[in-house]
Amino acid sequence: MGLLTRLYHHSVFRCALAGAALTFSFSAATHAAKGDIYLDKLNLPEGFKIEVYAEDVPNARHMVRSENGTLFVGSMGEGKVYAVLDKDGDQKADEVKVIAEGLKRPTGVALKDGDLYVSAITSILRFDDIEANLDNPPQPVTITDQFPEKHHGWKYIAFGPDGWLYVPIGAPCNICDEKGYSNIQRLKIEGDKVAKTETWAEGVRNTVGFTWHPETRDLWFTDNGRDMMGDDIPPCELNTAPVAGKHFGFPYCHGGDILDPEFGEGKQCSAYVPPVQKLGPHVAPLGVKFYTGDQFPAAYKNQVLIAEHGSWNRSKKIGYRVTMVTLNDQGEATAYEPFIDGWLQGEEAWGRPVDVLVMPDGALLVSDDYAGAIYRVSYEQ
Repeated sequence: MGLLTRLYHHSVFRCALAGAALTFSFSAATHAAKGDIYLDKLNLPEGFKIEVYAEDVPNARHMVRSENGTLFVGSMGEGKVYAVLDKDGDQKADEVKVIAEGLKRPTGVALKDGDLYVSAITSILRFDDIEANLDNPPQPVTITDQFPEKHHGWKYIAFGPDGWLYVPIGAPCNICDEKGYSNIQRLKIEGDKVAKTETWAEGVRNTVGFTWHPETRDLWFTDNGRDMMGDDIPPCELNTAPVAGKHFGFPYCHGGDILDPEFGEGKQCSAYVPPVQKLGPHVAPLGVKFYTGDQFPAAYKNQVLIAEHGSWNRSKKIGYRVTMVTLNDQGEATAYEPFIDGWLQGEEAWGRPVDVLVMPDGALLVSDDYAGAIYRVSYEQ
């Protein structure tokens, strides 16, 4: 029995009978409108609580926080980038500013040397000295506009420990074999241009979240499995790519051991890197971070937290939660369990987690693009 299973036991048992009735009444009688927030529906391990950190952040997607405390948030359908400010330090946002608009799915945000980098399908844009100009943001510098405008074109971006900007190129399809796609690249940026581009990992269908291990500095990433193979296959994946040049199977092999019915002929799954952990089928894992804070119990330290956006290609929905993958000292997965769930009530979802971010005080932020909100998860003894 894993850590979260044990912690859940008390709170879930306490609410079991009431929960069944609440689930029925929510899904049958109260269809959640987009933007409605129901924190009382969420299940957390004992000792944890969740609060609204910021509202009115439509389509809130990926997050990055400056050293000065400004939270930058990308969006999907809104075409906007937000700056979320907690001016009085009470762990709740006081103001949400729009610092860019009219962009094409600017989901990814990254900071380096005071400049904000934003992904916008074909482009990577840079807003210079952004915190000094929140009320009058500068026109962006176009670092590159050479990315393809294809399916899975929205991008999570982040600077690695090596100083390079890592950018995924998602598959332009559900399942296909096209050169130049289904990979993770890294860009060496010098001045206003990309000086060098390298492919770090191949066979990656669509990663919308990656991070680096706090001790080994190895790259870890989530990957969304293909659709239209049934409710329960293939699994989504949590992978690690400590060095460049590894192939993770797409489109030939899924989950480390499932040959694709269209592209797997003549292939062997043993030729590709298997996932560290198979995730739920079609759960759409997006943002991923190691818990590096000191506020949560010690058992959470350096464990993997994943925002699962939730399925669409299943007869019964799953995901719509934050999960934790527990690792041993060798980096092997020993458990995969819910950390927070309840955004899905029956077959009705009122929220969809996208990204997670560890705050300096050890709390965890979770973005929700359906409710247009950011939550703060904290632990009290």
